[in-house]
Amino acid sequence: MAESWATSGVDLHLEPAGSGGLRRGLTDALRDAVRTGRLAPGTRLPSSRSLAADLGIARNTVADAYADLVAEGWLTARQGSGTRVATGAPPAPFGPGKRAVAPPADPARPRRERPRPVHDLVPGTPDLASFPRAPWLRAARRALATAPHHALGYGDPRGNPALRTALAGHLARVRGVRTDPDHLLVCAGVSHGLRILGTVLRARGVRTVAVDSYGLDVHWRLLERAGLRTRPLPLDRHGTVTEELTDEGAVLLTPAHQFPLGVPLHPDRRAAVVNWARRTGGLVLEDDYDGEFRYDRQPVGALQGLDPHHVVHLGTASKSLAPGLRLAWMALPPSLVAEAAATKGDADTCGVLDQLTLAEFLTSGAHDRQVRSARLRYRRRRDTLVEALAARAPDVRPTGIAAGLHAVLRLPPGTEPPVVQAAAWQGLAVHGLSRYRHEDAVVEPLDALVVGYGTPPDHAWAAALDALCRVLP
Repeated sequence: MAESWATSGVDLHLEPAGSGGLRRGLTDALRDAVRTGRLAPGTRLPSSRSLAADLGIARNTVADAYADLVAEGWLTARQGSGTRVATGAPPAPFGPGKRAVAPPADPARPRRERPRPVHDLVPGTPDLASFPRAPWLRAARRALATAPHHALGYGDPRGNPALRTALAGHLARVRGVRTDPDHLLVCAGVSHGLRILGTVLRARGVRTVAVDSYGLDVHWRLLERAGLRTRPLPLDRHGTVTEELTDEGAVLLTPAHQFPLGVPLHPDRRAAVVNWARRTGGLVLEDDYDGEFRYDRQPVGALQGLDPHHVVHLGTASKSLAPGLRLAWMALPPSLVAEAAATKGDADTCGVLDQLTLAEFLTSGAHDRQVRSARLRYRRRRDTLVEALAARAPDVRPTGIAAGLHAVLRLPPGTEPPVVQAAAWQGLAVHGLSRYRHEDAVVEPLDALVVGYGTPPDHAWAAALDALCRVLP
């Protein structure tokens, strides 16, 4: 049932949030109000404090919804003039008393793209300008020249055998994964892999998957769409509190470098989660999203190496190369291979030429050279970030920086929403830590920014860092 939220003269007719939570429901409702013309261009919205009080929700939720819509171009935020509907937003296609009707789409007219931020420090993407185009092109030429004709057919749904063979050797060498080509499944990104696993788990009778209290809501939603409930586990300075696992059918973790907090899972807890899986028959889903990037510590091996029969290892080329390749993989327990392959489908859904190219890239040593070069570049950026914070924002403490492509900047209590909004005023895209908090998490909220220092190209890093320091308290 819909309800009307009257706020400081702005009447918003909103559908209560569904499984996406309050923040997503508020963001969608505001966007819809602008899109349909119920909020006209130039309309000043109530402050986040006022709107939160009127709606009976947390101020952070409103501030984050506003920030999302500013980043998308639906709203504008300026110091002194508050948050307003953007002047470029579409006008109302209806008169007073009439219902909004969207105009018919013109197929010849290009779709309006959301404005790009001036500076992008959103985590999750590497420096795309540093993609190794020339080495990748050489590998593609060699792969295409030597590929047998049958390799261009529909192929094995698990993925091209040449790539699975190359991956088995690579993962054993650099991540300590114990698998063979027959137990690997190539997929179009980790999200694709989680969709497959969600379907398999649901068919096996699993109803609940444990997840971290802070993590990627995209992954949680994928599991929930498969009919699974996600239950958040506590986190502390040693990582996920795996002792809290009970009768869940599986647990999704980022043990090498917890996302987004950045701590590795303590050895005792690594052993505890494996023992839980053996005792209960549960599965551990290990998202090894950036395990190859570490700076001030020894590499943390894959959890899968402790028990290949109870751990699914998910890896990706998205951080070491580029997410646009849509190449990822799962090292599966032998008992899971047939079900996962059947769920994926009868034909390989990943382009065979890119698979063959990645196989050549791995076996030729080009991938190792790319990772070593990227590791040095990202370490320099991280060091520059730490130095700039010490000089310009000494009260802001960076954590989780021994590895990976992002840092967590702890802020004084209550300052995260205004800092995120100030960043939007600067044209700086950056996420607050609250964005990654599970809505059912029973943990003390932390005020922080999650800064992706791997995202900007080299020539833009200094300006992005300067913009960041300007908005910090």
